Amino acid sequence: MGKQQDYTLNSTISPAIVVHGLNFRYRYEDEESSTSSISNEIPPALRDISFELPAGELLLIAGPSGCGKSTLLKCLNGLIPHSYKGILTGTIQVLAHNTSKLKLSELARYVGTMLQDPDKQIIGSTVEQEIAFGMENLATPRKEMRQRIHAVLEQLHLEHVLGRATFALSGGQRQQVAAAGILVMRPSVFLFDEPFANLDSRVVDELERLVLDLRAKGHTIIIVEHRVEEALRLQPDKVLLMQHGRQVFFGPTNAFLQVADPQQVKLPIDATLRTLHQPDKAQELLIRPIVTQKKTITDQPILQFEQVYYRYSTFSPEILHGVSFEVHPGETIALLGPNGSGKTTLVKQALGLLRPTKGRVLLYGEETRKLSVAQLTSQIGYVFQSPGSMLFAPSVRKEVRFGPENLRFEPERMDKAVQTAMTALNIEEFEERSPFALSFGQQKRVAIASVLAMQGKILLLDEPTAGQDYKAYIAFMEYMRQLPSLDALLFITHDLDLALRFTQRVILLQEGNIVADGPPLQVLNNPELLERCNLRPTSLLSYIASRQGVKD
Repeated sequence: MGKQQDYTLNSTISPAIVVHGLNFRYRYEDEESSTSSISNEIPPALRDISFELPAGELLLIAGPSGCGKSTLLKCLNGLIPHSYKGILTGTIQVLAHNTSKLKLSELARYVGTMLQDPDKQIIGSTVEQEIAFGMENLATPRKEMRQRIHAVLEQLHLEHVLGRATFALSGGQRQQVAAAGILVMRPSVFLFDEPFANLDSRVVDELERLVLDLRAKGHTIIIVEHRVEEALRLQPDKVLLMQHGRQVFFGPTNAFLQVADPQQVKLPIDATLRTLHQPDKAQELLIRPIVTQKKTITDQPILQFEQVYYRYSTFSPEILHGVSFEVHPGETIALLGPNGSGKTTLVKQALGLLRPTKGRVLLYGEETRKLSVAQLTSQIGYVFQSPGSMLFAPSVRKEVRFGPENLRFEPERMDKAVQTAMTALNIEEFEERSPFALSFGQQKRVAIASVLAMQGKILLLDEPTAGQDYKAYIAFMEYMRQLPSLDALLFITHDLDLALRFTQRVILLQEGNIVADGPPLQVLNNPELLERCNLRPTSLLSYIASRQGVKD
């Protein structure tokens, strides 16, 4: 990655954030309370982090999954050391306040945080209760609370979800509501942990406008993001690049693009091509097509959706409107569409977590209504959008073993399945740790491994690359699509590049209807269709289309 570079801040504006010599190491429940007895098996999460950020500037923090990005945000907002155990050294100042001398409630007046996983942030049963929660804790008058809530919902174009139950919102909508809960608190410093994950392009555009507006009004903003190409549209003033808990670069964007490794951090295509001077290497990294897929696609369907309609209750609006399509052996399919278009609702029909209001779903020729959830899960593996909805075991290894044990695998088969899944998802080093002590991206890989170990014939993944660095998701997607025991792979995503690189087929869903179904480049190289489905063209899409001479 190269030697760390240091850029002196020439601004006369006083720094909003000063971090000096920051180190942190988590302490877990099974460790002794004495600091001298803490083992050295788990490396520090942060090592010697130092930087200054002037008021009103925007900082992008990038780096591989598990490198300490989210831990750094927890230090800035006071969750460390107030809510997480560990050893913290060094100093942090926010708006000239030493955070070690502030209570968490006091620091919350200055710093607002949107967490990586909205399910860990949302506690209110309705949208209004969720947004009001912080103000209620500060004893804000009820009239003012109502005014603020309606103003922020209007600002984020979320008026239509007022009064809705938070559990009934899509993942992207929950993320927006979490952002609304921060905005009403009116902090000076905003921390966003992977804000673009799980969002369609319309919502990303709105969030970008929000961030730019906050910066224009003098707010200081820090964004952690794996989708670097999206984040660079905001023209950050500085970039902090981290690796193994250390900062390996801090400086302006143009210098970051010169030193960042495109095989570790997903960069815009022009920056990637400048970095990879060898055309063959660029071709291999960027546009290796799925046509190398070894599986043969057969005509016999293994999963069929026949005129599937669905509504959550008698009085709720219909989510799916007569959706029909088939999945064949050997296929890798990406399901794309706007937030709230019914993607997750559709996938859950296949697993029996939801049953069609009308129509039917067939799995290997049998109607799923006649099969128990246990029978379905022996054939289909499903990874939820939020790993927190799946994880519960005391250690990573026990988490991955749980499924095979309940399916009564023979000991030899179980040990091999567990080890293979852990190796494929690169989580072996965490096997004795609690899943809840891991980063969001690491938890997501544990959730995928736990499903992979069950050796289902069909895998359904909801936003599999959320929280993943570029190298990690390329590795496990390559592994899964070539599994000889896997009949089909279907995943929900907002990542067009993922669909381009790893599928033979893309299905676009809009307002509960299929509006396109076909080869990735044919479907996605249609600007009008992408705009209708709230999908933003990427630099890689343009590059591949131009190289292959594909016309709109």
